[in-house]
Amino acid sequence: QVQLVESGGGLVQSGGSLRLACQASGITFRTYRMAWYRQAPGKQRELVAGITTEGSTNYAEFVKGRFTISRDNAKNTVYLQMNSLKPEDTAVYSCIAQFYNMNYWGKGTLVTVSS
Repeated sequence: QVQLVESGGGLVQSGGSLRLACQASGITFRTYRMAWYRQAPGKQRELVAGITTEGSTNYAEFVKGRFTISRDNAKNTVYLQMNSLKPEDTAVYSCIAQFYNMNYWGKGTLVTVSS
């Protein structure tokens, strides 16, 4: 079965950092595009960052310069390094594995940034 398990969320003060990880199993990880999305209560889900199979990255404007997405194919894991966190970054962060029209989602990990 396909599983994506996020970890690394928690409570952090404004200006602090967290590193999220999403470990996948049941897929040929290296062939999948990976991305992080987030959803705050009462708000729509939004793309945070994506990374291609070759390692090219893209970021939402609101996280450029603060967040970094990376992947370790040997560990079947995608990471999201989050620095200079702001209260508005508070959300459930979920990872997605994409292969053509095949999409798999993790359950998410909660990030709470206090002021």
